[in-house]
Amino acid sequence: MSPLRHFLIGSMFVLCFDCGATNVRAILIDEKGHLISKASSPNSTLPSSENPDFHIWDVDRILQQLADCARKILADVNPRDVRAITITTFGVDGALVDASGQLLYPVISWKCPRTAEIMHRVGQYISQEKLNQISGIGPFAFNTIYKIIWLKENRPELFDKAQSWLFISNLLAWRLTGEMTTDRTMAGTSQMTDLHTGEFSEEILSAIGLTPALFPRMVNAGDLIGSVTQEAADRLNLPLAGVPVLSSGHDTQFAVFGSGAQKNQPVLSSGTWEILMVRSALANLSAEDFQDGATAELDADPQLRNPGLQWISSGIIEWIKSTCFRGESFDTMDSEAAAIPPGCHGVSIVPDFLPSDPIGGSISGLTIGRTRAHIYRAAMEALSYRLRSRLQRLEIVGGFKSQALVLVGGGARNKVWTQMRADILNLPVLVSQVSESTVLGASMFALAGIGAYSSPEEARQIFGISYETCLPGSQSAIYQELLAKQLA
Repeated sequence: MSPLRHFLIGSMFVLCFDCGATNVRAILIDEKGHLISKASSPNSTLPSSENPDFHIWDVDRILQQLADCARKILADVNPRDVRAITITTFGVDGALVDASGQLLYPVISWKCPRTAEIMHRVGQYISQEKLNQISGIGPFAFNTIYKIIWLKENRPELFDKAQSWLFISNLLAWRLTGEMTTDRTMAGTSQMTDLHTGEFSEEILSAIGLTPALFPRMVNAGDLIGSVTQEAADRLNLPLAGVPVLSSGHDTQFAVFGSGAQKNQPVLSSGTWEILMVRSALANLSAEDFQDGATAELDADPQLRNPGLQWISSGIIEWIKSTCFRGESFDTMDSEAAAIPPGCHGVSIVPDFLPSDPIGGSISGLTIGRTRAHIYRAAMEALSYRLRSRLQRLEIVGGFKSQALVLVGGGARNKVWTQMRADILNLPVLVSQVSESTVLGASMFALAGIGAYSSPEEARQIFGISYETCLPGSQSAIYQELLAKQLA
């Protein structure tokens, strides 16, 4: 009998630890996909003692917060009904540890500015073009490779003591189980893996003076990492000794799977940033694709890849709200915008509002009689046009043709914007009714990992992901005419 099978008697819960940059959460999911309870605690980086401008994560504090949250949600259930634990986090961050698992240096956060300069001169080690092509990951200053190069240049003595590099999800799993592993979906964010093999690239590692031995055994989503040790249970005051801990990893991959998206079905996660991603067998990226912000990560299914693009989105909407609609609700904003016709009477926006954008954004076409509603609607139109162009690029990269778009995230609640997307894309937009797609996706793999289901796909079918469908409406033809004029 499998050592996991004795956990499958009676009620069945998965405890998902979700470590986000803003909040850490513990969420209890049952075997049918019902959210039983959840608790959260604020999360934030700390300034480094060596430079107050540097950002680090306190892993011990995060683990204690997760344990505190877990105790709250376990108070009303039988802890023996928790049959699996899984951990999902933001990507790229991690740390060097010694043979006993102790951190040799704090976890450098993806928010830390120290790695930007490293990225700009990475060509001293390996060309950025080769890095992109091998890994599939675009040049983002927070990528793991730049953190490791920074450590190599500034704290080289640490590598003489280092046993392993552990990503943050694996640091937390190590604290629980005493087992060192590497979540494949986390490795896929590092810019050090080979997009085609899914393993660490010896060419990239050699260029920066590393070997694959620095990284513990690779585990796929749903693989067993180990079980909660009695020591960890006692230290954290958790009644979970012996409960298996199963791999998940990078939150994006599990949000996409938890959204119900099938292969070759694009998913837009709409928030402050919009992330457009697809689960595809192909990820053929050119230099032009990387220049346009494209990237490709390793899917939760080892046979698939996740090409995608991202851009600032609701961050612009929030700026317009604070600037033009002070004190007003989004309902008021949407009502005013709905009264403005497509094309906004000539008002248009270039949505390049990031400080790093070389030229910057702009608002044009303003005349007397134009209102704040024109500006708001023009912003939604501009972001929807950007989505359209990015989806066209993603179709080329992933080798598919969209039949519909799955929409998740806070931006999905805006019905005016959702309808505009459907009209401009001229495609159905499927608004996921799942509010916790990341932890649901992770729990599907955990349940399959303990044998409760034959596969994550079977778990997803049982969970019953549902959508509200927004079809292209009467304004779609108008937008297609406007698009044709723009392209003429």
